[in-house]
Amino acid sequence: MRENAAVRPEKAAKVTAAKEKIDASNIMIVTNYSGMTVKQMSELRRKLDPCKAEYRVFKNTYTTIAMGKDHDEFKKNLTGSVAVLYGMEDPVSPTKALFEFIAENEKPQVLGGWFEEKYCELNTLKAISKLPSREELLAKMVGSMQAPISGFVGVLAGTLRKFVYAINAIKDKKPLDSSESLGVKKEGGES
Repeated sequence: MRENAAVRPEKAAKVTAAKEKIDASNIMIVTNYSGMTVKQMSELRRKLDPCKAEYRVFKNTYTTIAMGKDHDEFKKNLTGSVAVLYGMEDPVSPTKALFEFIAENEKPQVLGGWFEEKYCELNTLKAISKLPSREELLAKMVGSMQAPISGFVGVLAGTLRKFVYAINAIKDKKPLDSSESLGVKKEGGES
């Protein structure tokens, strides 16, 4: 079936589902899943769930038709037993999860990817997997913003603490007579 061929109505829903995944994805990675067990596929899918990513097998012709006329370099990988990782939000987390899974299981084989409207080779995808995730970057940013604020709070607290120590030292050194401090005359004496 060619990409410009008409899609039969009973297959149109599958092409539409593939197109929806493509349109919603920030990153797509094509893998050859041959040799993977059902247990490994399920384990990989569970690992990708928290990353807001899916690992799907669509018929190659459906994916090719859903991609339209673009993505030629990506489409050349759609032969044989392939599954596509669709990363819906942060592109780094699912890529990192996939490469961690491959390190443990030696499967699937990464064939190529699509990120920021460009085709990516294996080395580029490996580099993406080594970047910090969105959550890690946000945590670093909040930490760097919080450091000056907590330092400022520490300086203010230290100044107040020293002031309280000084007042206590004066109080301990010279007890005050409340009537003298108010300017009230004592009986039989001068003020």
